[in-house]
Amino acid sequence: MTREQPDRPGTAQFLAALHVRRNATVGFVVGVAVAVFFTYGAVTGPAGSYSDVAYLALGFVLAVGLGLLVAAGITVVSAVRLARQS
Repeated sequence: MTREQPDRPGTAQFLAALHVRRNATVGFVVGVAVAVFFTYGAVTGPAGSYSDVAYLALGFVLAVGLGLLVAAGITVVSAVRLARQS
C-alpha cells in the first residue's frame, strides 16, 4: 500500500511569508561571526587552562546556538509584523 504525501502549499507559503530562509541565513552569519571573534580572541589571547581544541569546540557550539537563537528571534519578529498587518 503506497501512500503519497499530499502537497503542502500552505506550509511553503507560510515559511515564505515569514522569510524563514533569510532569517536562518542572517542568524547563522551572526552566530559564525561572533564565534570566530570569540575563538580568535581565546586562542590568541593569554594562555588559559584549556586547549585550543576545546575553544574551537566551544566556538562551534556558540555559532550554532547563537545562530538558532538569532534566527528564531528574527522569525518571531517577522510573525508579529505579519500578524499586525492582517
